[in-house]
Amino acid sequence: TTSPWFVRPHSADHPARLFCFPYSGSGASAFSAWPAALDDVQVCPVQFPGRENRLAEHHYGTYENLAADLIGPLSPLLDRPFALFGHCAGALPAYETAVRLAEQGLPRPACLFVSGQPAPHDAASDRMLTMTEAELRAELESVIRGRGIEPRPDMVDLGMAVLLRDLAAARAYRRTEPVAVGCPIVVLHWRDDPDVSLDQLAGWREYADSVDIQVVDGGHHDFMNAPDELRKTLTSWR
Repeated sequence: TTSPWFVRPHSADHPARLFCFPYSGSGASAFSAWPAALDDVQVCPVQFPGRENRLAEHHYGTYENLAADLIGPLSPLLDRPFALFGHCAGALPAYETAVRLAEQGLPRPACLFVSGQPAPHDAASDRMLTMTEAELRAELESVIRGRGIEPRPDMVDLGMAVLLRDLAAARAYRRTEPVAVGCPIVVLHWRDDPDVSLDQLAGWREYADSVDIQVVDGGHHDFMNAPDELRKTLTSWR
């Protein structure tokens, strides 16, 4: 039986897997435009509780809880090389998951990809954490329109309920001292991202022996379209 943590059935036909963590206010559908596989790497979007098809479930509460709860469903799928990808705030539970895998002696990712997100000890600088509800609503409407959908009031209300709980988790997250992960980290900076600068991403260099910061063309939410440049980067570890 497929776990509710994953929206796609897992295949034994691919020799590697990429687990994808969505950003605040979103769910696994953020990766709906991504193909089922990138070359020989199966794409496995992670579905957090409290949204989309898991809307009736309790919110995860904190990134630490989220990572701890994910380890059980994730463990049977670590029977082949794998990597983790997290966009924006989704990079933080992806990182926490990598930390817990190491702590529990489980297989470690071959690579941790973090996209458009400052390092954990700089996470409090996220501009969304200081925005009013009116500003957040306008931001959410803009993102929905960017996906080619005209936002209905009921759609925005539902999205706001998820977003506000996610942001509460982001505000509660505090990791003041870097804990290194035992795998390379690839940090992606989107060239046209007005909110996260290249300098803000440098803090990730404290989290692994090998940290590669790359600049990719596009804006903050262009990852959802799985552009070719991103696809090539996400299979570079194979």
